Formats: sequence, C-alpha cells, structure tokens
Amino acid sequence: MRLSLRCSWIALLALAALPLQAATLLVNAHIHTMDPAQPEATALAWGSDGRLLAVGEVSDLQQRYPDAGKVDAKGATVIPGLIDAHGHMLGLGVTHIQVDLVGTSSKAQILDRLKAFATNLPKDAWLVGRGWDQNHWAGKQFPTAADLDALFPDRPVYLERIDGHAVWVNSAAMKLATKSLDGDWQPEGGRILRVGQKASGVLVDGAQHLVGDAMPRLTHEQTRDAYKAAFADAVAAGLTGVHDPGVSLDDFKVLQEMAAAHEIPLRLYEMADGNHAALDWLCTQGGHWADAGGRLQMRTVKLYMDGALGSRGAALLADYNDDHGNRGILVTSPDAYRSAVDKAHRCHVQVATHAIGDRGNRMVLDTYQAVLGDDAKSDHRWRVEHAQIVALDDIPRFAQLRLIASMQPTHATSDMPWAEQRLGAERLKGAYAWQRFIHDNVPLAFGSDFPVEHVNPMLGIYAAVTRQDLKGQPPAGWLPDQRVSRLQALAGFTRGAAYASYMENEVGMLKPGMRADFVLLDGDPLTVVPRQIADLKPLSTWVDGKAVYQAEKTNAAQ
Repeated sequence: MRLSLRCSWIALLALAALPLQAATLLVNAHIHTMDPAQPEATALAWGSDGRLLAVGEVSDLQQRYPDAGKVDAKGATVIPGLIDAHGHMLGLGVTHIQVDLVGTSSKAQILDRLKAFATNLPKDAWLVGRGWDQNHWAGKQFPTAADLDALFPDRPVYLERIDGHAVWVNSAAMKLATKSLDGDWQPEGGRILRVGQKASGVLVDGAQHLVGDAMPRLTHEQTRDAYKAAFADAVAAGLTGVHDPGVSLDDFKVLQEMAAAHEIPLRLYEMADGNHAALDWLCTQGGHWADAGGRLQMRTVKLYMDGALGSRGAALLADYNDDHGNRGILVTSPDAYRSAVDKAHRCHVQVATHAIGDRGNRMVLDTYQAVLGDDAKSDHRWRVEHAQIVALDDIPRFAQLRLIASMQPTHATSDMPWAEQRLGAERLKGAYAWQRFIHDNVPLAFGSDFPVEHVNPMLGIYAAVTRQDLKGQPPAGWLPDQRVSRLQALAGFTRGAAYASYMENEVGMLKPGMRADFVLLDGDPLTVVPRQIADLKPLSTWVDGKAVYQAEKTNAAQ
C-alpha cells in the first residue's frame, strides 16, 4: 500500500534545483542560536558544504559575503533544528496505514472507526490500529475480545494501546496465536489478562508477540513507504533529527539503502533492538556505523527493563496504589538484561534502557553501576529512556554514573489525570521530575516517544514549560515545581539531544563550523504567551543549509 505524503515535495525540489553559492545568507531573522557565547543574531552564513560560516548581524555578514545568495526570513524566528531524542520512525510511518484510535473516548467510538476502516480492506487482511487508552473511557476498565467479536467474528483484529505496551485482540486473532492463551501460565516479561483461565483479549508487554508473530510482516516496499511518510511528518514538525529506539537489522538495512540513495531528509540516530541481530552486527562495526552523508548512524542499543504505567506494567518498589498485589512487569529478566549490558559494554556500544517505574529505574542504575565499574567516570553517555518514576535517593545516582535522562515532557501531561491513582501522592515526588534532575546536574534530552505522543515538538516544549494540558489545566500546572524554563525546554530538544548522540559539535546550536540545521517559526517560543507555544508552526525546516520542508504559505522566501 502506497502512503500519502503531506509535504509538498514539488516545492522542495524547486529549492534543491537552485544553483549552489559559495555562501548563502539567511537575513532579516530573529535568531536564537542556543550558543551561550552568542545567544542572539539576525543573520546566518553557510557554505556549499552545509556548515555555518558565520553567525551575527546582517550588515556585517553582507559585507563579509557580498556575492552570497540570500534567503529572506522576513522577520521570522529562527532556532536550531529540533531533535527528538526518543521517537519511533517506523511506528510513526505505519500509522498512515492503520486505524488511528488516538483521542477516542469510548469503545463505541473505536468500533465506529474500525467498521469504517474495514470497509476498504481485503477480505483476508488483518484489521490493525493503535491509540486506544482505557483511562479515557467511563469505568477505565480494560476491554475484551467480546467487544470486537460481534463486528469482526472472522477477521483478525490487533489494536495497540497508546503506549505500545498492550494490545487488544479479538477471538479470531487469538485463534492464530503461537500457543494457547488460556490456562494459568504467563509468558516471561508479559501478562495475559484472563477471566478465570480464559484469555480476555488484552496482552501486556511480553505477551503481545504471541498474537503479533502471526501477523503478516511489512514488505520491503511498505517499509520504505512507511519511512518516507515518517520523514515527511518529522520535517513538517520542525525536526531535523530523531533518535530512533529499537530498530531491527532488516529495517536498518532499508534505511541504509535510503541513505545511499539520498532519500533521508533529516538525521537519524538509530538504536539496535535489544540483544539481537542488529547488536551483533553493530559489534562487528566496532560499536559505531555512520553513512558518509551524515544522515544515518547507529552506535546504541535500546533495551527494556519494565513496562508502562498506563497498562500497570511499570515495575514499582511497592504495590500499585490502585491494584494491590501488582508491582508491574520486568520485560527482561535481570540475568538476560545484565548479559546484554555486558555485551554492549564489551563492544563499545552506548546503552539506552527503557525504565519507567521506580523499581525498573533502580535495577537499571544498579546494573549500569556494576557493569561500568571505573568506566562510570568515562565519557560513555549511557542513557535511561523515560526515567519516569524515580525514587528520590536514586536521582543523584544518574549524575554519579554520568548518565543521561532521556525524558518526554508530554508523557507528564498525558498521564497526570490518573498517575496519582496508580502511584499515590508520595511517589509523585519523583515522577516526571525534570527540575530535580537539573538540580543534580543530570543532562536531559527531551523527546516525544511518537507515535505514543504527537510528533510535534512544540507540544513537548509547551508541556515542559507549563505542565498543563491544551486547555490550560490545571491552572498552576501539575506538580508545578518541576516545570522548566523556556530556555531549558528548548535546550532539551536541541543541545541536550545533541549531547545524548555525541553530536554536540555538529548540531544543537547555531555557531560557525556546525551544521546549518535550523527551523523558521511563525512566532517566538521564548516570548509568546505560554499557551501559544503549542500552536507555533514551522515555516520551513533546513538541514545542511537546504530546505527539506517548506510550508505552503510562508513568510520566508528564497
């Protein structure tokens, strides 16, 4: 199935066809460079190699480069290219060929969307979707297969929860499972929800593959199309880079083909999908591979410790406040996890581990400390992805071990309606605790976790600054002492994300010698009223000094 791309590639091709200049100037701009040595400017100059030659005032740069081509920003705000430190590119692309369930508020609404989508599916095709969240429904109870069976008695249905850590399936799908889902057994690292001994239709974390493995795989062409759609979404949102956690070796080979064909318009920082073939291959590369064009690299492995809070799979030190006896799920056994971290360390591969609950985070910290030993003092830049619920006495350990907290601000505003029900008030002190990490000098890299959250980084900046939803609730912000400043929020999506990928000398700031990656915005995120931050739109997105996205109507002209 071919995917519909929303970006106007005709406009981009026209820009790309312009003759190369010895230098190009961006003029009449209000530039936030994120360079502490020179925070503000009105003009940029870059060479044909896509690197910045100078950053300063229009009059000075025009004198220095009198023959340069010009791009008139017409007063637009310019910031460094935004980098999402945790976003799933293939997952984002695949949303274009699935049922979108994001924002649904009832099972009935979901069934209506499924019924409409299924009318255009071949008779034998699976019905696949993503985005349901029982926390938005009356009663907040998990759904069952029976909810789907009346409409779809024969067609397999496979619906991912919004966080990707649970699936809702019908009876036709369960019949295709790799083994019976009934009984009293549980898979390692997962949970089959049951009524008595009969599977109810919801599979959590490590149980998902029992049905998922029976689904047809994406073809090579579908994978390419999905990536192209994701690229278009990302650059239209102002992203010039994405850290992509958990890519298989087969999918990475597709990306290598696309990089060789110059089909990747932004910088992808790929992470191998656990202790599997991609990590084995990365070890044969000395722990780091990068394409010559600077658009694709891999030097990291993404591992899992626990599940997610919304599906009660996050591993907690004490019982869930709303599910006594449940302390979550260890998606990877401690022995298998230690083995994978040891292997990555031997191969000089950066480790990034998903950890959401306080027990999950502590186990990651303990393992990192044991494996790194004296190397904890080195420039290893190991990461904890999410670091969502952390015991207060564990937060300083991030700095002691020289770790990076890779966090997603919109998770806080999405989870705030029900997080206290899960955790109780006391554990919230270490929840989404951005300022506590900053206070302890822990580097922060901000992202979205798309497609769990929206790809738009402005929503993340708004959430980080306000800790409010788009209706401005709660009025003072949720746990407001953990709000960050606008500059800190912007740094998380620029300098912080660049540092987390060893690219702080390449991207994340606008200064001479660095890549000419920048975004023109229709307003200033550092000065507009807070609610308007979420509504800011890119006018154009530039990578290596070339426009990779141009809004249909823009104030900036070549």
